[in-house]
This record gives sequence, C-alpha cells and structure tokens, in this order.
Amino acid sequence: MFPTERFKGLQTPFYYYDTALLAETLDVIRRELDDHMHMHYAVKANANPVILRQIAEAGLGADCVSGGEISAALEAGFAPERIVYAGVGKSDWEIRLGLENGIFCFNVESIPELEVINQLASELGRTASVCLRINPNVGAHTHANIQTGLSENKFGIDMQDMEGVIRRCGELAHVKFIGLHFHIGSQIMEMDDFKALSLRINELQDRLEAAGITGIENINVGGGLGIDYKEPDEHPVPDFKTYIDTYRRNLKLRPGQQLHFECGRAVVGQMGSLIARVLYVKENAIKRFCILDAGMTDLIRPALYDAYHKVQNISNECNNNILVYDIVGPVCESSDVFVKNYGMPETKRGDLVALRSAGAYGEIMASHYNCRPLPQAYFDK
Repeated sequence: MFPTERFKGLQTPFYYYDTALLAETLDVIRRELDDHMHMHYAVKANANPVILRQIAEAGLGADCVSGGEISAALEAGFAPERIVYAGVGKSDWEIRLGLENGIFCFNVESIPELEVINQLASELGRTASVCLRINPNVGAHTHANIQTGLSENKFGIDMQDMEGVIRRCGELAHVKFIGLHFHIGSQIMEMDDFKALSLRINELQDRLEAAGITGIENINVGGGLGIDYKEPDEHPVPDFKTYIDTYRRNLKLRPGQQLHFECGRAVVGQMGSLIARVLYVKENAIKRFCILDAGMTDLIRPALYDAYHKVQNISNECNNNILVYDIVGPVCESSDVFVKNYGMPETKRGDLVALRSAGAYGEIMASHYNCRPLPQAYFDK
C-alpha cells in the first residue's frame, strides 16, 4: 500500500494522501445521493488545496466555518451557490465575505447574529439567505468534545425559540429564511443517532405547520458519519449507503424539500496517513517506548480526544516478533502520546511508521508548538 522506496528520501514527518481512494469515495457519495440531496464537504476536516480541488471537481458543495475556509473553497473552485457557512461566532468581515460572493446560505445560530447579518446585507445592498441552526437536544454516541446537539452545547437555537426566530426573519428586510439546519456531532457509528435526529426533525416540522409556518425549502442534517479507525483497510470507504438510507427511511421531507449533508471526516479520513520515523526505542523497568519524530503538533487527536489511530511499522511489517510499545512523540508534553501498550512488530531506529486514518483533522490541526515546522504533504501521484 505504501511506496516505501519513494519515502526513503523524504523528510519526516509528512502526510501521505491516496487520491485514488478519495476518487472512489466521491464516486460512492455521488451514486448514493438522490436528485433532491446535496453533499457539502466540511472543509474543516482537511483544507489541503489539492484535496479541495478534487472534491470541488467532483461536484460537491462546501461547508465552511470561517472566512478563511470560504476563501479556500472559492480558490479551489467550489461554486459560491453551493457553499454554506456555519459557526457560532461569525465576525463582520467573514459575513461580508459570504455576502459579497453570493454564497448559498448562512447557518444562523442566534437572533443577535441574524440581526448583524441583516445590517451588513443592508449596507451591501444584498439579501442573505439563512437557515436557522436548531439545537435538537439529541445525544450522539461519540466523544463528549465532539457532541454538538445537546442543550448544554454552545451551538444552535433552542427548540422552544424556533418559531419566534423564524418570525423575526420575516421582519428583517435583508434576510430570507430558506430552511433549518441541524448537527449532532462527529465520528458517529450508531445509525440510531441519525434516526433519532430524523424523528426530532419530523416533530419540529409538524409543530411549525401547526403554527402556520410552511414552505420550508431546505433541511440540512449536518454530517457526523464516522470512519473505522481500528481497521481502515477493511473499511476504506465509509458506509454512505446505510447512512443516507437511514434518512430516507425516517425523515419525512415535505414535497419539494431539498436535503443537505455536511460530511467531512467520512470523505477524507481514510485517504491520509501521517508518516513518521522512529528516533529511539527506549526501555525502563515497566515500559518500552517507541519515540517518533512526529508528535501531537502533527496529529493532535490522540492528545485532544484520547482518539485511536492504527499504527503500522511499514519498514518491518513482515517481522512476526510482536513487542508492546508506548508510541510517543518528541513534544515536551506528557500528553504527547499516540497509543499505549500497543503490539507492533519489533521496531528499531530509522524504521518508518504510518499513523493511519489521518486524512481528517491531521494536517488541518497541525501547529508550530515547540517551534516545530509543519510537515509537508505528498500524494500518490
């Protein structure tokens, strides 16, 4: 799988991307979507320009959460009318950027934000299309730090305020209400979580119709579909069919409604690996440490979420002598640990190691902490 001969002359650590796998994933997504369905790639997962261009060329839209992401999406070729802009704290310059470029909609999270968008749109002589992000108070079976759909989370408008905010939209001359937006979290593998969201949306639509609010054009269910971090080679493409079928079966769209998804990790997660070199193997009375030249600055998920990434010694995979290591990085933090008590073929200084499933939230979250340089990115072709 890995062209280790090519890797020998490269400075480690670096990100290695499989664009053929990305193409396969995009083909699967396109096949599963019906005519009334739209996929907006969540740019926050990976904004490498090469990857963004490939996704844009495949016809997906973009889900952005900052002005910088809007600019990156536009530069990569995403059509403005397929860009949605979410985020609990949109600054004035970011809102103006979206308005000036005619993006599809703003996913609005509060009345104060709605009023600022209306004011800025008025100054520019524009009308802003908005979806209201509703907090559905639906839990997800995922890490607490990446749950977004509970009342205790900072995101969205409370359900009890929904009708009032919709009516407020109608009072603002430079805002056009076009739909509802939801998102309950990331790395979700339980389809029942998406079923629960569907049923909640059904309840809310029934409630709105009972209040005389009809004609909602768009329902955006966010993303959240997870990937197989433990066995990436067994499931290189996530199960988009079951994911989308869950909404087909359970979400009661009204005639003419468009359904929007915002997947990120599921699109790019498995295409990327972080390639590192073993600096030292160190032992003490109770531990054997495999110390890499990659650290939490290059892949922060294990330190931030206690997340798991499969680790492969790609220089010595055929060695059947399995030893147990704590695989750690060089950063001056005790949290700079990729995995503890991990069985791996006997490893020595200079071996190349692949940390798998790093296509999402690897390169994009990298930092210069400890004045470490950012790793380069290389591709399969």
